[in-house]
Amino acid sequence: MESVGTVNPSALSVKDLPWQIMWNKEKCTLCGQCTTVCPVRAIDLGVHRKRALQVPIGLEEKPGQLLSVYFGIDQRTDPAHACVGCGMCTMVCPNGAIMPMRADEIDKLRFHVNQGGEARRRGGRRNVQDSLLDKIKFIRISMLTDPALDAGRHEFELRTLLGRILPPEEMLKVGRENGWIPPVREIYPLIIGGMSFGALSPNMWEGLQIGVAYLNEELGMPVRICTGEGGCPPRLLRSRFLKYVILQIASGYFGWDEIIHSLPQMKEDPCAIEIKYGQGAKPGDGGLLMWYKVNKLIAAIRGVPQGVNLPSPPTHQTKYSIEEAVAKMIQSMYMAWGFRVPVYPKISATSTTLAVLNNLTRNPYAAALAIDGEDGGTGAAYNVSMNHMGHPIASNLRDAYLNLVRIGKQNEIPLFAGGGIGKNGNLAANAAALIMLGASGVQTGKYIMQAAAGCLGSEGDRCNICNIGVCPKGITSQDSRLDRRLDPEQVAQRLVDVFLNFDTELKKIVAPLGRSTSLPIGMSDALGIADADAAERLKIKYVL
Repeated sequence: MESVGTVNPSALSVKDLPWQIMWNKEKCTLCGQCTTVCPVRAIDLGVHRKRALQVPIGLEEKPGQLLSVYFGIDQRTDPAHACVGCGMCTMVCPNGAIMPMRADEIDKLRFHVNQGGEARRRGGRRNVQDSLLDKIKFIRISMLTDPALDAGRHEFELRTLLGRILPPEEMLKVGRENGWIPPVREIYPLIIGGMSFGALSPNMWEGLQIGVAYLNEELGMPVRICTGEGGCPPRLLRSRFLKYVILQIASGYFGWDEIIHSLPQMKEDPCAIEIKYGQGAKPGDGGLLMWYKVNKLIAAIRGVPQGVNLPSPPTHQTKYSIEEAVAKMIQSMYMAWGFRVPVYPKISATSTTLAVLNNLTRNPYAAALAIDGEDGGTGAAYNVSMNHMGHPIASNLRDAYLNLVRIGKQNEIPLFAGGGIGKNGNLAANAAALIMLGASGVQTGKYIMQAAAGCLGSEGDRCNICNIGVCPKGITSQDSRLDRRLDPEQVAQRLVDVFLNFDTELKKIVAPLGRSTSLPIGMSDALGIADADAAERLKIKYVL
């Protein structure tokens, strides 16, 4: 009996894939650019055989078959090389002959990506489009009673403070006793959140640093950027631009040998030290840099072997409680920089946030608290962590701020919020809402990737392969063949555009409130929402 092929339980057809390659034979010139640029090698050049019926003109001859051979594009169906819909093939095709198309039925590939019992990790994430922050409205208008109403003609001081602000009576006491005053930094309220040198490509990281330096030195905007977990290049540690950087230390301590060894050569102190205990993408879990990205450069900076997975422990292994963490980590970081640099923790937004905050209020060394909500993160987290764990940032931040109000310390410990800010493009509106709910500033990372570097990922699971080091734009890859696609100078220019746009929109929001000299931190009477339950939860006005 003639064999017609083999079908096994894991066999897939192109129809089963979430993205299908549409290829036009007539337009294609077989240049091969699409197969070369594909980050996951989802397409190959192939040889095809076409069989056609040959019909004779007269009745004397019998009908026959005509076989022809032509060259074209084959789409691979194994899950490891499934098309991610990034569209790079379309961008490079000179004839418009190829395009990925979303499948018209439910993605069956999800049941085939658990080989070896490994749950699915991905670099992007799905976010609910109707976010709570996008529903909040600004309802308090000062009409013509304040000159700040005209946002186009008046100067604004959009600045916030990072550091422990002592009450006046304590400041006087310290002044009389010549004691230690906690260091405080005046910074811009929008901070570029932690994205490590390793998670981002060298070109992307350099572009962000160039943009931040330009914003500070040419435009006078005190923008700060957090390094994320993984250290940073030695030349940055020994440069004057270090003062624009927040150094993050996490449970893996990656890159911190290089930082400590560079202390005697540092020309400037860093802006602050952020101790990461949790992050919004995967609460209760540590970070992970997959082995695809651990090349020779990353391994040298982090002090690890090349080509190995770099998972961080879920907690700092030598600390068994938040009390011990404050006593050891924060104070040791203060001592390392001679008590000149603010030190603060970053945690995931969970129901234990208030317990951490209450502990920080009793310690004079805690400079701030950064809270990362469930919608944050582009890291290599499990789907189940990103989609089913954590707490929304708006309500968690509000609880923390109202708790500070109850104990009279709302002007003492600044709160910084992150997680899902600007995920639908409303960066300034989301930031203003969080500031009025009690934040002293906000952190964002994913928005920066999308706006400053042209990220191709989407909430429809397009691309979203930041974690495996084959980013088609070179944003999150560690392969020089992909990194060169990204121009650091263009990233810097787009970053400047993003901050100038944010600055204009934020002024347009705060001007009608009658505020021109300070941020409206905790000014919740200016907020309203057309959802009675949400209004009750956030303690803001219910409006229709």
